[in-house]
Order: sequence, then structure tokens, then C-alpha cells
Amino acid sequence: MQRCSYIFLDEAGNFDFSDRGTRYFTLASVSARRPFEWASPLDEFKHDCIERGIGIEYFHCYNDSRRVRGSVFDLIAASSANLNVDCLVVDKSKIPPLLQDESRFYPEMLGLLLSLVIPIAAVAEDTDEIIVITDTVPVNRRRRAVEKAVQTTLGRMLPSRARYRLLHHQSRSHYGLQVADYCCWAVFRKWESRDGSWLGRITSALRNEFEFDEAWNPE
Repeated sequence: MQRCSYIFLDEAGNFDFSDRGTRYFTLASVSARRPFEWASPLDEFKHDCIERGIGIEYFHCYNDSRRVRGSVFDLIAASSANLNVDCLVVDKSKIPPLLQDESRFYPEMLGLLLSLVIPIAAVAEDTDEIIVITDTVPVNRRRRAVEKAVQTTLGRMLPSRARYRLLHHQSRSHYGLQVADYCCWAVFRKWESRDGSWLGRITSALRNEFEFDEAWNPE
């Protein structure tokens, strides 16, 4: 049977490089192998919420109540042995003008994170193929152009031996994407709001916290 590893991705921050935009943009990846031991506890907790009168359809960190948020972070921490979190933190003021267009910025940052994470996952997990699942591409305008750019960027940045598939699913479709959303929100909160308390709850799962390097230049 083919040995597959999964990487679930989410992003936080916006694509506005003016003074009105967020200072930081963060990407987080959650790497895991089946069985996803954190999926069943999250599903149980979701139905506990429903039975208590909280009509939750899926977990979304920003929208969830503080009480729900705390419980989900506890479940992620309890499953830290079965997942690895890697994140890329981008100070948008360090992004050169040629990369500030949304059709280039998102693919380049996604490609940069995956170029760092996929080799680690492939070696650590002894895997045949890596399945990368992102939330639906966050750039509404020129969506097809962005998706094409993502594929082109990954083809350029990733090792030729890396076998991977890239899928775009709605976050409500998979607990892995919801875990990535929570992890990414915690990282973003630490940098944008100087509040590391939420990330501190899942440090046992945090493998790498990469910062964008101004010396990095795309081809």
C-alpha cells in the first residue's frame, strides 16, 4: 500500500500592503499521517457543542467563542504526538514591490513554506507521496491565474523527486484544515497582536517557526 503523508495549510493576514493592511502574513502547515487521531475527539466535541445548544457546523478559530476555542486548542495539544506544525511568518514591509501583487505573493509564500516543509516531511515520514490540502484559494480575483501560479511556483521550488498532489478544499470539509486554521491563527496572533498565549498552548506540536528572509529572492 502506498504510504501517504498529508499537509494541511491555512493562512492569516491580508494582501493589503498599505498602512491599512495587516503588518504580518502567516502560513501554517499541519503534517500528519493516517489515522488522524485528533479527528475523532474533534468530532465528539463538535457534537457535544451541538447537544449543548451551540449550533456549530465546523471549527473556525476567529469566529468560535473563547470557551470553544480553548477546548479545541486543548484537543490539539493532546494530539501533538500525531501532528507537526510548521509556519512561515512574513513581515509584509520586507516584501519587494514585484512580489506585492496578490497573484505572485500568495504562490511565492506558499511555495517557500512547502519547499521547507515537504523535504522534512518526506524524510521524517518515509513517505511515497505527500498530499497537500489548502483551504480554497483565498484570492477571489484571478483565481485561475493564482492556482496556475501556485503549480508553476511549486514546480520550480520543490525538489524534482518530491511526489505531491495539491488540492483546494473548503475548510469545513476536513478537521485537518480546521486544525491548520487554529494553528495559523495562534501564530498570527502572536506576531500581529503580541499575544503568544494561544500559541503557547500548542508548543508541543510546533516544529518550526520560519521567518521570511529579505535575502531570499525568487527566480
